[in-house]
Amino acid sequence: MNRKFIRDSNFILRGILNSDNCLDILKNFVEAFLKIQIQKIKINKSPQVENKSTKEYGIIDMRIVTKDNEELNVGIQIVDGDYIQNKMFLYYAKIHSNQILYGDNRKLAKTITINIIDMPFFSSDKYHRIIKIKTNIINDNILETIEMHVLELAKFTKELNNNFSDEDAWLSYLKGENENIIKLAKDRNKYIEKLDNLLEKYWKEEKI
Repeated sequence: MNRKFIRDSNFILRGILNSDNCLDILKNFVEAFLKIQIQKIKINKSPQVENKSTKEYGIIDMRIVTKDNEELNVGIQIVDGDYIQNKMFLYYAKIHSNQILYGDNRKLAKTITINIIDMPFFSSDKYHRIIKIKTNIINDNILETIEMHVLELAKFTKELNNNFSDEDAWLSYLKGENENIIKLAKDRNKYIEKLDNLLEKYWKEEKI
């Protein structure tokens, strides 16, 4: 993984990206992987329970409105260590259940999580896997459709060429193995360059 994410990656990115100044970065990232168009993003701050903030997990918890006016909860996390599958499902449950704690009378919406893993996990060669679990009864609204995206950085490879999508750029930057491809990712995508500059600023201030 990119050397800038090596230590406490969720904590560092949560501190940087939980800001209205970074909504454009989040919009580009989510659109790249979910293949949707976003018209509005609201960052969900940690909900209060008995006047105390609940524990924060992952990088970010957002409520998104798409161009089709569909509302979605989206959470992003970097997953490492043991019990990867358990961590993905527990994170999904956390992001989905948080909806009832915000106290703003929002309607329950579908939740999607994006899980970034810096090692091979599933047996196939696919680096972007989509896991969906849904009821087998048509038009049954009791059980929400579960959707989790898993990005396995170790399986992603990309050559330097003109066929370089936003998804390719983000995966190349997150993986961080090839400096030439990282530079191409930043040149092709201004939002990656913006995040990279924010991370550089963070690490410089950390060293002072």
